[in-house]
This record gives sequence, structure tokens and C-alpha cells, in this order.
Amino acid sequence: MGIISIEELPERLGDGKTLAGLDLGDKTIGVAVSDRGLSFAHPRPVILRKKFSLDAAQLLAQLEQDNVGAIVLGLPVNMDGSEGARAQKSRAFVRNMAPLSGLPFVLWDERLSTVAAERTLIEMDFSRKKRAGKIDSAAAAFIL
Repeated sequence: MGIISIEELPERLGDGKTLAGLDLGDKTIGVAVSDRGLSFAHPRPVILRKKFSLDAAQLLAQLEQDNVGAIVLGLPVNMDGSEGARAQKSRAFVRNMAPLSGLPFVLWDERLSTVAAERTLIEMDFSRKKRAGKIDSAAAAFIL
């Protein structure tokens, strides 16, 4: 379906559907999914990136399992508001993923989401090793 604005989201999200939040990285994809009431974000296992076709298949299976109706993808905007190479990778991901999923995507400024997620995990007394495995999905929950 492609990219829509946040204002269009309520009319595009079907009844009883959930939202997925994605934190796209070079090595992993952090995933979080809302509840049906759209009040809470639940981190899901991180997808370890291999190649697009494998990543897409794994993500599509997760989206179907969680009855996802739309995706909020973190857009890594520079601190000055400009878009760099990482933002272009996110836009390319949407161009490739949207036709496969048929779902609308909302791009959301993800500045400092990983920092906020890490602070939360530290406050929850997660060890450095445990934080490493959960940080991307926690960031996806912050994005969502």
C-alpha cells in the first residue's frame, strides 16, 4: 500500500487490527506489536537480518500472526532534521516491503528512541548482555 500520514492511520487500520512498530537496523529488525486497543506496545523477538527475502518472510509471518493492519517504521532523521543514508535505507525497505505485505506504512521520527529504550532497560536492571538482545525490540516499542 505504501506510505501514509499518521492522520490517515485511523481510517486505514481495520477493526480489531493491531499496529506493528519496526526499528530497522543493518543487522537486526526490532519488532513490537500493539494490543487491539492500541494502548500498549509489546516487544517481539528481534529478526536477525540475512537477506531481504528471508527477512521479509519472517516479518510477514509475524505480522500475520499478530493480526497487524499497519506498520509504523522508525525513520532515522539526523538531529538537524535532514535525512541521511539510513533514512534512505528505511524508505527503500518500505518500497520493497509494501507490495509484499499490502499494509500501509507510517514513517515516524525515531531520533533517540534507542537511547530511551536503553535507559529503560538499565532502569529495569537488565545486564549489558540481556540489553543487547532486547534493545532493538524495545526501541520498536518506543517508536510505536
